[in-house]
Amino acid sequence: MMNKTFNITADCKPSLHYMVDIHSRLEQIKGYVDRGEYLSINRARQYGKTTTLRALDEYLKSTYYVISMDFQIQMSDAKFRSENAFSVAFAKAFVRIMQHLDVVFPEKMEQKMNHLKKATQESREDLELVELFQYLSAICRESDRPLVLVIDEVDSAANNQIFLDFLAQLRGYYIDRDRSATFRSVILAGVYDIRNLKRKFRSDEAHKMNSPWNIAVDFKVDMSFSTDEIAGMLEEYETDHATGMNLVEMARLIHEHTSGYPFLVSKICKLIDEEVAGSENFPDVKEAWTYAGFLEAVRILLLEKNTLFESMVNKLYDFPELKEIIYSILFMGKENSYNALNQAIGTAEMFGFVKNVNGIVTIANRIFEMVFYNLFLTSAENQNTDIYKAAIRDKNQFIYAGHLNVDLLLERFVEHFDELYGDRPDRFKEEDGRRYFLLYLRPIINGTGNYYVESRTRNMERTDVIIDYRGKQSIIELKIWRGNAYNERGEKQLMEYLDHYHLKKGYMLSFNFNRKKEIGVKRLILGDKVLVEAVV
Repeated sequence: MMNKTFNITADCKPSLHYMVDIHSRLEQIKGYVDRGEYLSINRARQYGKTTTLRALDEYLKSTYYVISMDFQIQMSDAKFRSENAFSVAFAKAFVRIMQHLDVVFPEKMEQKMNHLKKATQESREDLELVELFQYLSAICRESDRPLVLVIDEVDSAANNQIFLDFLAQLRGYYIDRDRSATFRSVILAGVYDIRNLKRKFRSDEAHKMNSPWNIAVDFKVDMSFSTDEIAGMLEEYETDHATGMNLVEMARLIHEHTSGYPFLVSKICKLIDEEVAGSENFPDVKEAWTYAGFLEAVRILLLEKNTLFESMVNKLYDFPELKEIIYSILFMGKENSYNALNQAIGTAEMFGFVKNVNGIVTIANRIFEMVFYNLFLTSAENQNTDIYKAAIRDKNQFIYAGHLNVDLLLERFVEHFDELYGDRPDRFKEEDGRRYFLLYLRPIINGTGNYYVESRTRNMERTDVIIDYRGKQSIIELKIWRGNAYNERGEKQLMEYLDHYHLKKGYMLSFNFNRKKEIGVKRLILGDKVLVEAVV
């Protein structure tokens, strides 16, 4: 018997792959179908849409006839060259799928299907959308079960007037469903929300305001994986491999870094299982499924070039407004209020880059955050800065016996920052502080360690940078100096944060714009904690 694996390509199959149990999602989607609703399932790339739709096909088949299509596979560009070509191609695919259901249809229904099949065999040039839907309506009328139409990868039909007209026919029959038989439910899946594709279809302003898919209900099923669901998948793996891992803790770590993004969850698990396990530092699966093994998988992931990351980067260049939003969140601590009607925010959310957290736009997950940070920090402009060049010169000084000397790193940063920017305040903006520090940090830990910014503290005045280096964490609070009282509150907050992470030592880097500031690094003993404070 073939061993199961973690899957990151195409759809997941229960007999071949370790999977999250998506039964609850299928039950929720069936609720939409039972109510006869039409909907769009639009989620970011590699978010489990195809896996869900294929499982849904199986889940519904005892109650409905499910016609599942994939427009990427069954409807090439040539099929959209004319209304007749599209209608014939759709009809052929429809008949073929119905025949493959391997059931005995009622006699009258079979006759209507044969009429449609004959029309396609004769290659009738008069078979267009109106005639196609008349055939489909007749089949639905004679059917002994409701029909459900599911179309995956509808994005491939974007910018096509014929598809717009196809949606208009679906809409018309939906509105008239009390008089003319039609599909019980229609599900269209892709990255883009079909309700918003009207911008891409037509150039004239008059039609921009009318979407043929405004009949679709809001799809509110959460398709991300929860911590418990990830733990359930790992439990199955643990049954097969007996690693001795802490299932709850490992699931928490994975969710904490991915926010349940399906591709990222499976990718990290796959890396631990197939690349970390058996490597020099992790000779078998027992060593791999640990905190250190998890960090190694994240390190490998962030160094690789995969289709998801490539797509993310391409989208930033295709939609410059996305780049501005992401940059403002990461480096300026800007709190963008969530507004679903804001086109830039809506687009960023549609691509899975951001999410709404208590009314504030935040980066969707920690992995994406690190991908974006690395992208911006390695731009030609940033690599040409003096502080980045200084880090390249210094980078071999800070590693001793496999450990990162954060104390020395802060001391060197203070020296360089004061030398480069100390007497030129006109060249420095407050929000540049975190950028300069991360520019200095990245080449020092690059390829061995990772860093991320704790989202709960990312704002204009305070940012906590968490460094993971070979299984050891260090917390550095970056903040703008607002006086001694504010600084003391910051020390207290950092102490509480160290308790949360079970650490005894923390770091604070203050950017002080007072002319009488005292530049340097000092060490304080606060209770049972050591605090290293640096001021620039």
